[in-house]
Amino acid sequence: MSNTTDSTQRGIAFALATAMVGSTAGAAGKLIAENLNSPMIVFVQFSICLGVILPRMLKQGVRSWASVHWKTHLIRGLGGWLSFFAFYTAMGSIPLVDATLLRNTAPLFVPLVVWAWAGLYVPANRWIPLILGFVGIAIILHFGSEPSISPTGQGLSPSGQPLSPSRHGLDWAYLAGLASGLTLAISMVGTRLLSQHDSSGKIMFYYFALSFVLSLPLAIANWQPIPVALWPYLLYIGLSIFLAMWLYTKAYTSAKPSIVSPISYFSVVFAGFLGWVIWGHVPSGMSFLGIAIVISAGVFTVYLGSSANKNAAPINQGE
Repeated sequence: MSNTTDSTQRGIAFALATAMVGSTAGAAGKLIAENLNSPMIVFVQFSICLGVILPRMLKQGVRSWASVHWKTHLIRGLGGWLSFFAFYTAMGSIPLVDATLLRNTAPLFVPLVVWAWAGLYVPANRWIPLILGFVGIAIILHFGSEPSISPTGQGLSPSGQPLSPSRHGLDWAYLAGLASGLTLAISMVGTRLLSQHDSSGKIMFYYFALSFVLSLPLAIANWQPIPVALWPYLLYIGLSIFLAMWLYTKAYTSAKPSIVSPISYFSVVFAGFLGWVIWGHVPSGMSFLGIAIVISAGVFTVYLGSSANKNAAPINQGE
């Protein structure tokens, strides 16, 4: 029983680290989004990730790559790739904190994905923090971040351009952000299913390889020269995403999605802080209330997960 508790605690720690590292990568991506399109960013990101892990896999030998769960790898990889593509697309037009919040609707989709994909269920008490997290996200998205003010008194967009009176033209970006949350949920569940059979290194290798293959045609179709000044950002994005994916995979290898996934809400806090420091996006008072609710939901999830491990009730064995 203590081993189960320790594993859950490790999963939570890995999830918190994933949120922190991923938020900094997102900020770097937003900094270069005006000068480099999303297909190029995603392609370079996964090229670097694949380049980092490939020598290790070659050293282990081609036979170590074998997996009978190739369909799950395919679904998991496609979900993760689509999530990043949608996230970068949204982030180019909306504040970092908004894009991060929408991506972190993933835990709200996890129970549905688990039910549809694996035929498993999440205990009723785990829905409480998920609902709380949704309420917190709804509050923050509704009140949003207060835009920076130009010398003329007109609000500035995330890119520093004056905002028009209507923001209806950006609705597609919010839909892309929400899509990144749904597809991330697929990746979360797929990672957990694969972790029962394959090593974390193998899971990451297949993910990076598939994402590289999927990104290549889009990058060729949208090819543009990469300014030298952007390469430090791209290198950081690639390496930090590799680290975040390793932490993310370890998190879902150590603990159940219903316990780990709500911890990703903490990336909202990190993204909000970075958005304030870099772009001057100041959360309103109601946004701070939403952030507090999100954190409470994460803490509540940790408590429920620990209690479930101590009681070791049979109902939890099916998660």
